[in-house]
Amino acid sequence: MHGVETIEQIPLLSKKDPIMTHRTWFWNRTADRYFRQAIADPGAYTTKLEMTQRLLRPDMRLLEFGCGTGGTALTHAPLVTHITGLDISPKMIGHANRQKADKGVENVDFHVGSIQDWPQSEEPYDAVLGLSILHLLADRQAVLKQVYAMLKPGGLFISSTACIKDMGGLIPRLLPLASRLGVLPILRSFTAEQLLNEIETVGFVIQETFHPGKDKALFIIARRQ
Repeated sequence: MHGVETIEQIPLLSKKDPIMTHRTWFWNRTADRYFRQAIADPGAYTTKLEMTQRLLRPDMRLLEFGCGTGGTALTHAPLVTHITGLDISPKMIGHANRQKADKGVENVDFHVGSIQDWPQSEEPYDAVLGLSILHLLADRQAVLKQVYAMLKPGGLFISSTACIKDMGGLIPRLLPLASRLGVLPILRSFTAEQLLNEIETVGFVIQETFHPGKDKALFIIARRQ
C-alpha cells in the first residue's frame, strides 16, 4: 500500500472510527503524489515481483490488501485467474481502476475496504499479498490470523514490511514520533525477528525472505501448513 520502504465502492469504513478516518484522510490526501512518484528501489521491487511470480499459476485466486494504486496487482494479473485488491482510500482505488481500464485488464477487481471487514470467501484464496502494510495496522496479530484463515492449506502469504526498529540513524525515533503527532498514520515499530516470529506463531512456515538493506523493507514468502 503506502510504504515507508525508505523513510465498485463498499461501505466498510466507519465515520465514527477516528483512527480509520484519519488513515483514510491521510492516504486520500497523498494518493495523487503516491501514484506519480517513482519506485524508490526499482531493483528490489523487480526482485520481489520475480520471487512472487515464480510461485504463481494460472488457476490461482489472489487477494491483495492495502493495494494502493494497483500497480502490483495489475502486474501479476496475466499469471493468475483473478485478483481482488483492497484499499481503505477511495482515491487510491480510483487510480487503480483507471490503470485497470487503461491496460484493459479484466481479471482484477478493486474495492474500497479493509481486510478486517472483508467478508470471508466461500472458496479460500491461493495467495494473500500484504505489501507495505503490516507496519500500518493497529492489530497486526489479528490480521495475520485472518490471513491464515483466508488461505487454502499450502496457500501463500506474501508481505513486504518496514521493520522500523532495525532501521539506522534517527528513523526508529522520528517515524513513531511523526505518527503520534498525527503527521503520519499509525506506525507500529518492531524488528524483523519479531515479525518473523509473529508470522510463524500464527502457523505459517517461512519459505523465503529477501532483505535488500538495513533501511529497506523485509520481503517474506510464508506458506500455510
